Amino acid sequence: MGEVDIAKEHPNVVRMRVLGAKVVPVSFGARTLKEAVDSAFEAYLVDPENSIYCIGSVVGPHPFPKMVRDFQSVVGLEAREQFLEMTGNLPDNLVACVGGGSNAMGLFSAFIEDPCEMYGVEPGGTGTKLGEHAASLTYGTEGILHGFNSIMLKNDKGEPAAVHSIASGLDYPSVGPEHAYLNSISRTKVGIANDKETIQAFYDLSHYEGIIPALESAHAIAFAMKLAKEKPYESILVNLSGRGDKDIDFVVANYKPEDYL
Repeated sequence: MGEVDIAKEHPNVVRMRVLGAKVVPVSFGARTLKEAVDSAFEAYLVDPENSIYCIGSVVGPHPFPKMVRDFQSVVGLEAREQFLEMTGNLPDNLVACVGGGSNAMGLFSAFIEDPCEMYGVEPGGTGTKLGEHAASLTYGTEGILHGFNSIMLKNDKGEPAAVHSIASGLDYPSVGPEHAYLNSISRTKVGIANDKETIQAFYDLSHYEGIIPALESAHAIAFAMKLAKEKPYESILVNLSGRGDKDIDFVVANYKPEDYL
C-alpha cells in the first residue's frame, strides 16, 4: 500500500496486521494506488516461481480483468434477483463508483442485456485539471498501463498522469478495459462526483440511514442523489460497495461532522 493510503485507511491497516498480513509501505511517486500496483508487479517479477500476483480490480493483464469481474458478478446477480423480488421490476438506473471499476463491473455484468441505464461514477476530485481528479473515462485517452490497453489519464509526455481522489481506492490513472469498451459503445454512461459532494453524501447516508459508506461508495451515492432529482419517477439501484469504518478517522479529522449535518 502507498504510504498516503496507509495513513488515510489506518483502521483497515490495523485489521490487516492483526489478521497476520505484512503491509509493505510504498514510498515513491505519489505513494498511492498506482505506485502500490507498480511495486507489487516488481516484487512478483523478481521471483515469479514462488510468488503469486493478485489484484482486486478489473485492471492488469489477462486474465485479471475477467477473473475479478466474474468474482464480483455475485453481487450483480443477487442484486438483480432481489430487486425483482422486492419490486417486480428491473431497476431503471444502476449507479456504481469507478476507479479501476471492479464493483461497478460486478454489478453491471448482470444487467448488460437489460433495458437499464448504467452509470459509472468517477472521482471529480477538486477540479478539472490534471492532478486534481481521477476521471479517466471523462478526460483520458487510449493508453497502456500495467499490462492492459484502456483509457488513461496522461501527462504531456504520454506517461500516466498524477491523479487525485479523496477515496484511496479510486485514485488510479486508468480504468478497466471492459468499462472503456462498454462506454465506447454507449452501453454505459459516465457520472462525476467531486470531493465536496462525496463528503456530503458520506454524512447524509450516515445521518439519515445509519449506514456509514466507504468514501469510494459515497461517490456513487452523491451521483445518485443528483440523478434522483433529474429522474424523480425512476428507480435507482446504487452499489454500496464498501463500509466506511476504514475512512472514519480520516474524514472526521479533515471534514468535521457539524459542517455537513
